[in-house]
Amino acid sequence: MDIQRRRFINTLTAATLGTVAAPAFMSIARAAETRTLRIGYQKFNTLNILKGTGHLERALEPLGWNVRWAEFTAGPQLTEALNAGALDFGHAADTPSAFANAAGVNAVYLGAEQPYPKGIGIFVPANSPIRSIRELRGKKVAIGRGWNVQYLLVRALNEAGLQYTDIEPVYLTSAADVSATYLSGNVDAAGLWDPFLASQQLATSPRVLRDGTGLSNNRTFHLARPEFVKANPDVIRVLFRELRNANTWTQSHPQETASLLAPQLGVPPGVLLLSTERRHYTTVAVTPDIVKEQQDIVDTFHGLGLIKERVDVARFVYPEVFV
Repeated sequence: MDIQRRRFINTLTAATLGTVAAPAFMSIARAAETRTLRIGYQKFNTLNILKGTGHLERALEPLGWNVRWAEFTAGPQLTEALNAGALDFGHAADTPSAFANAAGVNAVYLGAEQPYPKGIGIFVPANSPIRSIRELRGKKVAIGRGWNVQYLLVRALNEAGLQYTDIEPVYLTSAADVSATYLSGNVDAAGLWDPFLASQQLATSPRVLRDGTGLSNNRTFHLARPEFVKANPDVIRVLFRELRNANTWTQSHPQETASLLAPQLGVPPGVLLLSTERRHYTTVAVTPDIVKEQQDIVDTFHGLGLIKERVDVARFVYPEVFV
């Protein structure tokens, strides 16, 4: 273990001393009944940081739990895994979460990250004649169905006096496919989120026509199967406690966070540093205002016919607060 990683883990450990000890009355039999918390995550997010520290595993071990992590390419795939019962807990951006609500995915909101509007963007090549969202009329835009950047594109088009039907969406299923299609020159513009947006910015210096500022808060949500939460509230409390400790440290150490996450995620440190510096690492409870943000996303896509049935987002918020 290198010195930097050891310092990172030791610092976080010092912040949590006294909070992870096993209760004195725990029986040996209970400790032997190991159960598994299955967590889904995507590249670059608060759960990545928690995974890297190993603190959640150490905090849950006295309770008889271990942790299994699974990486997903995007939010829609992760929410599908939650619905299938392959995961207990995971995170997804606002729009995939809203689409999951509309699709009846068996998952509830437990917490939300702070707004991250600069972590999404619609962009064109640096040498493109296109200089504004308005000039995307009739153009091909690489995007994914139910992605946070799809919502940004809809809002940005409306802001420019256009409709979603005024552009030709080219639907892809992963950020890697969007990048490849964009670089091939087969589309006029593309939409990505961090760290993929940051990677594109550092690699090719595209012209970002619009980020989420004033249009989309681009929140990440922590989701879980309601049955799991009801049966294991203590596990969820420990998870959010350790997440809070990790986030507190990360917020003031962007460079060290980037260096530590780089080998874990296979992403260059410079890309993660750019992403980290424009993000706030804090998890909050899901308030009525945040619910309204999600409801606006549902209603927007319902109005476009991309969500078939309007749903009430409030009913997907778990009644107990764990954050």
